[in-house]
This record gives sequence, C-alpha cells and structure tokens, in this order.
Amino acid sequence: MSDTRRLSRKIGFTGSVTAVTLLMGATAGAADSSLIAEVLVTAQKRSENLQDVPASVSVFDTEKLIQLHATQLNDYAAYLPGVNIASGGTPGQTTITLRGVAPIGPGSVVGTYIDDTPLGSSANYARATTFALDLMPYDVERVEVLRGPQGTLYGAGAMGGLLKYVLRDPNLSEFEFRVGAEGSSVGNADDLGWGVRAALNAPLISQKLAFRASFFDQETPGFIDNAETGEEGENEVTQRGGRAALLWQLSEKLSLKLGGTWQRVKSDNNSSMTLALTGIDPPTGARLGDLKSSHLLPQPFEKDVDYYSATLDWDLGWGSFVSATSYSKTQTLQIQDATKTFGALNPLLTEGAIAAGPNVFALQLDLKKWTQEFRLASASGGAIEWLIGAFYTDEDSTNQQLSVAFDDNFEPIPAFAPAFAYAALPSTYRELAGFGDLTFKFNERFDLTAGVRWARNEQDFRQITGGAILPLADDPGEASESVVTWAVSPRLHLSEDTMIYARVATGYRPGGPGIPILGAPASVDSDELTNYEAGIKTEFLDGSALLNLSAFYIDWKDIQQIRAFGGISALDNAGDAKSTGFELESAFSPVDGLRLGVNAAYTDATIESSPAGIDNKIGSRLPLVPEWSASFTADYNFSLFGGRPAHVGGGYRYVGERESNVVTVSDNLSYVLPSYNVVDLNADVTFNRMTLRLFAKNLTDERAYTGGGVLVDGINRPVQIDVSVIQPRTFGISMDFIF
Repeated sequence: MSDTRRLSRKIGFTGSVTAVTLLMGATAGAADSSLIAEVLVTAQKRSENLQDVPASVSVFDTEKLIQLHATQLNDYAAYLPGVNIASGGTPGQTTITLRGVAPIGPGSVVGTYIDDTPLGSSANYARATTFALDLMPYDVERVEVLRGPQGTLYGAGAMGGLLKYVLRDPNLSEFEFRVGAEGSSVGNADDLGWGVRAALNAPLISQKLAFRASFFDQETPGFIDNAETGEEGENEVTQRGGRAALLWQLSEKLSLKLGGTWQRVKSDNNSSMTLALTGIDPPTGARLGDLKSSHLLPQPFEKDVDYYSATLDWDLGWGSFVSATSYSKTQTLQIQDATKTFGALNPLLTEGAIAAGPNVFALQLDLKKWTQEFRLASASGGAIEWLIGAFYTDEDSTNQQLSVAFDDNFEPIPAFAPAFAYAALPSTYRELAGFGDLTFKFNERFDLTAGVRWARNEQDFRQITGGAILPLADDPGEASESVVTWAVSPRLHLSEDTMIYARVATGYRPGGPGIPILGAPASVDSDELTNYEAGIKTEFLDGSALLNLSAFYIDWKDIQQIRAFGGISALDNAGDAKSTGFELESAFSPVDGLRLGVNAAYTDATIESSPAGIDNKIGSRLPLVPEWSASFTADYNFSLFGGRPAHVGGGYRYVGERESNVVTVSDNLSYVLPSYNVVDLNADVTFNRMTLRLFAKNLTDERAYTGGGVLVDGINRPVQIDVSVIQPRTFGISMDFIF
C-alpha cells in the first residue's frame, strides 16, 4: 500500500457515510488519481473505513446522481446490486425490495432514513410498503443502502435492509450560491421537460454558525396517451420542494444541527400502459398500442412530505453522545378509476335496474410521526468498544377509502348514496426500544461484534365501514408485543487491504390489530427473519481496483399476507419463505482518469410453506424479485479547452424477470414482468463557474416494466393488465453556475 493511502486511512473522512463510492472519484490529495477513493463509514453508528465494515453496504453519491439526471429511485436503483424498485407509475408510488425480502403485506420491509432519523410508518395500516420515501435527490449528498436486516441498530420495518438519504451539511467557513436550469425532450411527449434549482450556503458567524437552503422545481411531460378518452400526454408530473438547515458549533466539541425538508409530488395520471390478458411481451402484449392506457376517469396522485429534525452531537473525549429528534407529516392522495371493478357491480346490486357505469376509488393517507433517539458510544481504538442507545416513536395515521358511483352524466347515483363504499382505518403506534453492541478486539487482525435490541410497541385501531356494498360498522382493536433482535459479526483482516467477515442478524416487521371480521385473527404477530452472511472486501493492484463479494441465506418466518375470510380480505400470518444469493461490487481504474464498475446480484427467493386456507404455490418465486440483476458503468475524467475539467460516462443496467404478485395455485393473478436492459449516457465540461451537462436516459428506448397489476371486475374476473413503464428515450441539456 502506498504512503498516501496509509495516510488517508489515518486521516479518514469526517462525513457520516455508510458506503464507499465504487464508481467515481479519486482520493483527495492523492498523488495518483487512479486510486479508488476511501471513506470512513457509520453503518454501525460509529466511524470506520468501509472496507472494514462486516456487512454489505453501497452508496450512490451526488456526482453520479447529477450525471444521470436522477429524479427518482427508479433512475439509479438498478446500478446498486440487489436493489429493486417497483413503481406504481409516479415518484412516491414506490416499493423497495432488498435481498428478496418481498413486499408481501402492507407493512414496510425496508426502512427509510433521512440522516439520523427514520421517515415512514412502522405500522401496517399506513401502506408503507407501496408508498416508500422517494426523495427528489437535489441537495442530497449521497443515497446509502445497507443490505440485510438492520433490526438491531435501526429497528422495526428494516428486515430487508435500509435506504438512507444523507443531506448536505451547512459549511461553517465558505459562502456558496448555486443555481441551475435544464431542458429535456421525452419520447412520445408533446411538451418539453424542464427544471430549475438553487442552493445557498452562508456562514453567519465564521466557524460558529452557518445556514444552508435549497429549492427545486422539476416538470416531466406526459408521454402516455389514453385510448379511451383521447387525451394525449396524460401523465405529466411535477416535483417541487426544498430544505433549510442551520448548523451551530456551540463549542469545539458540541454542535447542533436543525433542518427542515419539504417535497411535493403531483401527477395528473400514472405512467402506465394497458396490455392484453393474453400476453405481456411487446408488441403482442400491447393491447391498444405503444404507450397507451385505457381508463375512463382521471387517476391523479399527490404526495406531500414535511420533515423536521434536530441533531445534537457532543464529543465527550472518552466517547460521544448523540441526540436525534424528528417530526414528519406525510399526506398521500391516490385516485383510481374503478369503473371496470366496482362500476360493473351496479346491475348485480340492483337486479338490472342500474346499468354498469363510472366509479371512482379514492385513497387518502395521513401520517404524523415523532421520533427520538439517544446514543452513547465509547471512543474508537480501544480493545473494547461499546454503544448503547434508546429510541422512541409516536405515530398517528389515518387511512380513508371512498368509492362513489356515477351515472353517464357523471352525477352521483342516489341509490348508492352517501357512497358506494367507504372505510376509515385510523391507528396509533407507539414504540420504545433499547439497543446496544459490544466489540471485543482479540488482536489487531480479529474482532467480534455482538448487538441486541429490545422493542415494545402498542397499537390501537378502528375499522369504520359503510356504503352500498359494505356493512355499517365501527369496530375497535388493539395489540401489543415485545420483540428482541440481535446480530453477531466476526471479522478477520487477512492483510491491510483484505478483510473477510461473517454476519448473523435478525429483523422483524411489527404485527398489529387485525380486521374484526368473522374467522379472522384479532391480531397478527410480527414476522421475523434471520440472515446468514459471509463476505470478502479487498483492494488490489496498488489501490486501483476494488472487489466486494457477499453471499447470504435468509430464513423468513410467519409472513404477513392478505387472505380471504368468507370473501372479505384480512391480514394473517401466512407461511414461510427463504432467500439465497450473492452480491458483487467492483471498481477498476486501468489508467489515470478512467473508472470502470461492474455490479451484479443473484437472488433465489421462494415460498417454502403455506398454511391451510392460503393456496400459495410452494416453490414459486416471491413477487418483484429478479433472479439476476447487473450493471456496468464507465466514467472518464480529462481536460478540455485548455485545461478545463471534462467528463464522459455511461451506464448499462439489467433487471431480470419478476413475478408481479404472489403466485397461487388457483385464481392466479400474477404474471411475469419481462427482463429489461437500459443504457444511459452523460457528459459535462466546466467553464470557470459554469458546468454544462448533456444527458441521455434510456438511450435505446426500452419498454421496461417496473410494476403493475391485473385489473379485475366486481366478481374477480381479470379484465386487463396495467404496467408501469420507465420514461422513454430522453435527451437533455443542463447548466449549473457556482458563485
């Protein structure tokens, strides 16, 4: 290892990072810019070099997000091994899958964080699985992924792993103002896309107090045409938001950071194509034609996120103390055209007196969440290191559902007043947890870390129903449980550049009150899993190459799943599953300025058992989990126009076939989403204070299906398939100015 690299290990990097950038950048100040960058990480909530962390972690840094022109998770998730995103057709209608832990049931299986605090519901009735946090990544320093259960340090709902947005901190010494704008052309769209953005960093008191603020407004034109109504470009999307942060260095060892983040997503309709029931592969599967949908009524979507945080960081000398507080408010509105589902029931309910007609279904979710965490950790470097902490969350959520039947003049039908159907599912979730870990270093090469977490949650729930097709009811429910999770991680440094490790860890998703109907359980238990993992992390060729490889086996018990009780759906614990596979990350710099990256993942996730009354097909693949996924990236940095920094790069991402839903023996409504290949290109050059960027997304205009479902009529007969598609071929130009 070179002297420069030894020095970089000692000096480290002060950022709160949980992974290394595998694809970009050279070590700051290094004599050889072909070296792969090193950073310290806090995946285990204490700083250490990524290559020393006994777990599989990754990151997508701000430069790659900018180069790809990423505006949502779907734009870059496939470049991270083992990460799969299913979309409902807009940013915010997002499902995250890690390591084959599929989104079965309504509760979250992948945790989401902003900096040091979680955002999103821990309970089942807020539908966290299908509406995961999907931030527009402007003013985001990096997006981090921790694979495998993170229950010991990060708690409930992170049994598949964790996705974390790390925002840029205010700078105490440098004034900076950034402003940018862009334009883009999207295939099949009549209008141009555009975006504007700005960020300000201002030291108010040098080295003591600094303020940072940012704003963005992103408009993506519609590219889906509605064959039923004749509307063109119906799926226009607006993403708008910003943040403000204040960093106060109270003393040399004590700091306080206050922040607020806001995002608004508004879509006129979903980016969904309607396909024939007989096939899904284009062109035979395109029932109405390329990029065409079929629905009578508009299907808008809106999601508002308001997030506030306060983080106190105190260096005690012999250790450190952190207090992390957050409050968030999330409001979601999803409108669906239910004409072919509920509207088809009109004749059956009225003995033919009222014909089938338009019907709209509205879902409104509101979540308010407080969190507080305290952590006390020993100083690093001793023979024994320890960390202890406490966590509390207080959540209030509402889930309101309304279906209204209309006549041909789009007036509500009096016979079905006040509503065709309505339901309200208010709930509360309170959790108190204590956690800690201990690392014992047997010698300079070998150590062992063990951790444990105890959590107690209490939940209250009401089911309020009524309307033409639902009974009038107002039934309460409650549940409580205590859960213990643990992790053990031995690691051995074979050399200064190579480390092998093993990890056994558990995770869980909270149970909760059931729906009070005849035959259904009064409450469901938490489902739990155990992850067995082994890996190697190594750097070679004098620091110009990096290879991280991990293999895992996951045993998932008592999966929470929706099942039928006398024709009515309710939640139950419904069998077991397993997931095995591996993840590969690599980076190589063959010459100065050139970075190559190859990432890949193999996941075999299948249903292993199913209790009586649920006809899950044993041995079938879990939904939304590709068996194979892979990516390749190439980036070249050079000088142009008399020494001006320039860059060209590109990426290829492959996602294999996936089941759209749980496969059942009878009445199977799952279908296979085909594999897809996407190519992205980008280039930029910097002229003093201005950077000019060119980008091409989905260069080959691939019709990549990222989600969707079978639409059924009122008596559960399939009618059509609607699939979400990624944005067609897009060319764009962007300019950013720094002052």
